[in-house]
Amino acid sequence: MPARRDGYLPLRDYALLGDCHGAALVGRDGAVDWFCPGRFDAQPVCWALLDATKGATFRIAPTGAYDSARAYLDGTNILCTTFTTPEGRVTVTDFLPVHGAPDGPDPFVDLDAKGWLVRVVEASDNPCELSVIFDPGDCAFDPDAEPVAEMRLFQPDAPSATRVASTVRLAAGERRAFILAPASAGIETPLEQAERLLQETTEFWRGWSEQSRYRGPYRAAVQRSALALKALTYAPTGAIVAAPTTSLPEDIGGERNWDYRYSWLRDSAFVLQALGGLGYDAEAGRYCEFLGSCHVQTVPKLHVLYGIEAESTTGERCLDHLDGYAGSKPVRVGNAAIDQAQLDIYGEVADWALAYRALGGPIDETLHAMLEHIADHVVSNWDKPDQGIWEMRGAPRHYVHGKAMAWVALDRAIRLLGEREPWAQARREILEALHAHAEDGDGDGDGGGFRQTFADGGMDAALLLLPMLDLPLPDDALDQTVRGVERALRCGDYVMRYDLENTDDGLAGDEGAFLICSFWLVDALLCTGRADEARALFENLAEKANDVGLYAEEIDPDSHTFLGNFPQAFTHLALINSAINLDLYETCGPDALRGSHADRIMRTISQADSQTDGKPSGPRTRDDVAGPDE
Repeated sequence: MPARRDGYLPLRDYALLGDCHGAALVGRDGAVDWFCPGRFDAQPVCWALLDATKGATFRIAPTGAYDSARAYLDGTNILCTTFTTPEGRVTVTDFLPVHGAPDGPDPFVDLDAKGWLVRVVEASDNPCELSVIFDPGDCAFDPDAEPVAEMRLFQPDAPSATRVASTVRLAAGERRAFILAPASAGIETPLEQAERLLQETTEFWRGWSEQSRYRGPYRAAVQRSALALKALTYAPTGAIVAAPTTSLPEDIGGERNWDYRYSWLRDSAFVLQALGGLGYDAEAGRYCEFLGSCHVQTVPKLHVLYGIEAESTTGERCLDHLDGYAGSKPVRVGNAAIDQAQLDIYGEVADWALAYRALGGPIDETLHAMLEHIADHVVSNWDKPDQGIWEMRGAPRHYVHGKAMAWVALDRAIRLLGEREPWAQARREILEALHAHAEDGDGDGDGGGFRQTFADGGMDAALLLLPMLDLPLPDDALDQTVRGVERALRCGDYVMRYDLENTDDGLAGDEGAFLICSFWLVDALLCTGRADEARALFENLAEKANDVGLYAEEIDPDSHTFLGNFPQAFTHLALINSAINLDLYETCGPDALRGSHADRIMRTISQADSQTDGKPSGPRTRDDVAGPDE
C-alpha cells in the first residue's frame, strides 16, 4: 500500500487530471488531494495536499489491504488505478470531462468543460468493498478569495451530499460512478452520464494525440509530456500555466514555496516552441491572442507573468492558517515575481514570434507593435541589472543569460520588422560585451567561456541555453561554458540551477536539482559535439519520471524525491525539445541544430513530412477526430 508520512504522500505518487480549464491530482491510494475546477487559480475544492489535517479530500479505495498500479489510457489524460486485494481487483477510472465546443472552429482548441470530477469504479473478478470519503475540509482554503459554488458528491442509490463517509460493496463485474460537481448539476443517473462523458473525453484526447508529427524513438515520453502540456493550457484564452499547484516546496520544511498557477511569458513561449515542433499550430495561434491581450494590459512593458485571463495583477499573499505540504510554510497565493525586472523575457517572446511566423502565423498590428515595444525597451535597458531567469529575490545583477536574450530580442525584431539603426547598434554593443566577458576566462580548463554574471565567476545552468540561440559566438567559448557548468553544477544525471554558496538569491534553505536544466544539458552536449553523451543522458532522464510519466519542477539528487510544483510544464517541454533535437541530429546531422528555434522547428516539420511521403497533416477539423481504438 502507498505510505503516507504525517498524512502526506510523496509527490511522485500523484497523477494529473486536466480538462484545459482546471486540474486535479490523484494519489496512488485513491485520494484526490488537489482539485481546482473551472480554472487553475480558482479556490480549490480538494486541498489536503497543503494541509493533511484541515484540508478537503475525495478518496475511493478498498477498505482493507491492497496493492495499487496505475496507468493513463493510451493517448489520454484519463487515469486508471487498479487496486488488488486478497479478495480480487477493482479499477477506478478518473477524469475531468472535456470535448470540443459544438460551434468552435477547432475541436481541439475551442473546448467545453463541465468542471466535474468523474470517478468510475468496477470490480473485476470478485466482489469488493470500497471506502468512499468526500471530506470538504474544516475551513476555507483562502478565506479572502471568492468561494466556489457548493460542491456535492453525486452517487448511485443515495442522495447527493456535501460530505460522505460510506462503505460500498461491488458485485463481481459491477460498475458504479461517483461525480463531484456543483450542486446545480442535478445529476440523476451518475453512471449513465459518466459513461457518455468517458467516451467523449477519450475521443477528445486520442484525437488530439494523433495530431503529433513526432515519429522518433521516444514516442511514449514525448506523447505523455505533450498531453501534460495540453492539460496545463487554459482553453478560454490560450494561456499555459507553469504548474497546476501552489506552494509545493523546493526544500521540505523550507520557505521556497511559490504559486505557479499563472502564465509566465518565458514558460509559455518555450511550451509553444515544443508544441509547434510537434505540429500543434492552433495552440500557437491562440497563445498569440493571449500574448496580445497581455501586451495591451501593460504596454510598453511586459510583466514576467500574467493571470490566465491576461490579468496583470497577481499580488502575493500568505495563508498562515495552513500547515503547507509536509509542514512547509508559507502557503502562497499570487506571485510577487510579477513586479520583477527580468530582461530575458523580451528575448523569449521575440524568439517565440519568429517561430510563430515560421509556422505561418501573421505578424498582425498587435504583434508588430509588441515587437517594436520589446526592441525599444531592450535598447534602453539591456545594460541595467535585473533579477534574472531564476527570479532571484536578492539584489539585481548583470546576468549573462539575460544579456544574451536581450541580443535575441533585437535580432528577432530586426528579422521580423527590418533593421533600424538604434536596434542594430544595441545588438552590436551587446555582442561586444558578451565577447569581452567570454575572453576574460583564463582558458586553463577551469575558466574561460561564460559565467553567471558579468561581475563574478559563479556558474548558472541557464548558460546551457547559449548554444541554441544562434548567437555568433566562438565554438570554443560555448564548449568551455558547457564544461564549466558541468564541473560546477552537475550531480550525476542532474544539474543544479546555481551554487547556493556562491549565489545570494535572497532566500534561506536549500533546493533540489531543476529537472529542466538536465534536459538543457542534453541539448548543449549535442550542440558541442558530444552526441553519445547527450543521448545517454536523455535516456537516463527518461527513467526519472514517475510511474505515469510525469515530472516535478525539481528532484533531490540523492534520494530522487520530487520537489517543487507538480507537474511542471518547464520540465515536460524541455523533454520534448530534447527528443526532437536528438532526432534531428540523428537523421540530418549536427548542422541541423544550428540557427534559431524557428529554424529547428521548420527542419523538424520538413523531416516529419518526408516520413509521411511529403503529405503534411493539414488543418484540424471536426471530421479529423478519431474515436477510441476499442
